[in-house]
Amino acid sequence: MYYKPRTNNTKQAIKNHSTQVFEQIPIYGEKKVHQQLLEDGFKVSLNTVARYRQELGLKAVLAVKQVNTTIPIKAHKKYSYKLQGLNISHANHVWSTDITYIKIAGGMVYMAAIIDWHSKAVLSHRISNTMDSQLVMSVLNDALEKHPHPEIFNTIKVSIYQ
Repeated sequence: MYYKPRTNNTKQAIKNHSTQVFEQIPIYGEKKVHQQLLEDGFKVSLNTVARYRQELGLKAVLAVKQVNTTIPIKAHKKYSYKLQGLNISHANHVWSTDITYIKIAGGMVYMAAIIDWHSKAVLSHRISNTMDSQLVMSVLNDALEKHPHPEIFNTIKVSIYQ
C-alpha cells in the first residue's frame, strides 16, 4: 500500500475535535475549522472536514447584521387579501408590484418592478439608491405608458405604497 489507512479512532477524534471547535466558536466555517484542526495536529483535508461537518449537521452560525428594511406604520389600516382564489384569465387582469433590496459594496440599492400575473412578464422596473415614492411612481407611470391599464393593481404592505 502507498498510504496508511485512517483508523476509525482517528476519524472519530477529528469529528470530536471538530464538534468542540464548533461549540467554542460557532461562526467558524469549514475553512477555519480545517485550519484549527491543522494547528491542533490533525492531518486532514478541507474536503474531509466539510464531509464530517455535514455528517454531524454542523453549520456555521452567520454573524450578519440584519437590516430592518420594512418598518410598518401602525396607523395604516390593514386589509384582508382579496385576490386569493381569483382566476386570472388574461393579460392585464392583475398587475403586481414589489420592491427588492439588493446589497452591494457601498450599501443597498432598491429595485421596484411591476409584473403581469397572467403572463409573468416584467412590465417595468427601476433601480434606485433610495426607496421613496418617486421610485415607485416612475415604475408605475412607465408601465401605464407602455401597456393597457390593468383591472386590478396589487401592492405589498409597505408604507411607500400607502
